[in-house]
Amino acid sequence: MIAPLALAALAVALAWPIPLVLAHVSWPTRAPAAALILWQAIAIAGGLSMIGSLLTFGLAPFGDDLVSGAYRLASRGVAAISLVNALALAGAVLLTFHLLLNLALTIVRSERQRRRHANLLLLLSSPLPSGSRMIDSPAPVAYCLPGAIGSVTVVSAGLVALLNDEELRAVVEHEKAHVSQRHDVVLVAFRAWYASLPWFPIAYRAQREVGLLIEMLADDRARRIVPHSVLARAILLVGAGRGGEPATASLRDSASGRDSASGGDGASVRDWVSGRDAASIDDVRTRLARLDARPLPKLAEALVVTAAIALLAVPTVLIFAPAVALLR
Repeated sequence: MIAPLALAALAVALAWPIPLVLAHVSWPTRAPAAALILWQAIAIAGGLSMIGSLLTFGLAPFGDDLVSGAYRLASRGVAAISLVNALALAGAVLLTFHLLLNLALTIVRSERQRRRHANLLLLLSSPLPSGSRMIDSPAPVAYCLPGAIGSVTVVSAGLVALLNDEELRAVVEHEKAHVSQRHDVVLVAFRAWYASLPWFPIAYRAQREVGLLIEMLADDRARRIVPHSVLARAILLVGAGRGGEPATASLRDSASGRDSASGGDGASVRDWVSGRDAASIDDVRTRLARLDARPLPKLAEALVVTAAIALLAVPTVLIFAPAVALLR
């Protein structure tokens, strides 16, 4: 019973306290790549732990490991299993099916939406000399539409009118990073996790935190191409424009200063913040503030990645190690 109890304890820890702590610490903004790896490890290890605890408990009367227990259950027949163990095995099967089904449905829906969007984009947009396409919309919009063969960067007429050439380049490089780093795959996986477990508050929180980390990774790509101050102005101006108000001259003047753009006390920034959605305000402030933050030391980043690997190794070892030992 050691393996089922240990897996259950790990599943509980990964379902609530560990993600909650990770969502409230500040270091992920200094190492978004390592933090993203850790979030993915938490999701995978949590699923393995939940399923593994049910499987190992259900097969415990038939053997000391997963392989021998499954073999003896198959040889004796289902009549030999108690009701409690049968419920545990049924729960493991149903949970696995539920998670895989939601993942498959999320992938299918995302691909269907992408194809429909691509078809509409060809009809409603015009090509630009840079290879991007422009849609006739006053809202400042920019995104990359990923594809199996190629991708396309889309900007709006409102964005082109709002930003200068350097700021527009920063936004385009940001969007290209989403495609080159395949952020769409990561987002689909976490959307599927949230769709599978919508009653888990942490599932929504994980999806939001991962989305913000992905924006930071794309910002890191953009600021290797343009100065930090240019990227900061672009983030603030696009955020203001998406709020439904035009970017005024005073806001642009405020954005041109690094301190104000990074969440300072400029009156124009305060005017923009008032009345905005709290989550979007926090995201913009976080993205701006981290542009001046020092990256996490390499040793600390390596420790985070090591912790992520350990999280994946623990449930795997608890489930399969006894069976591997018997084969020797």
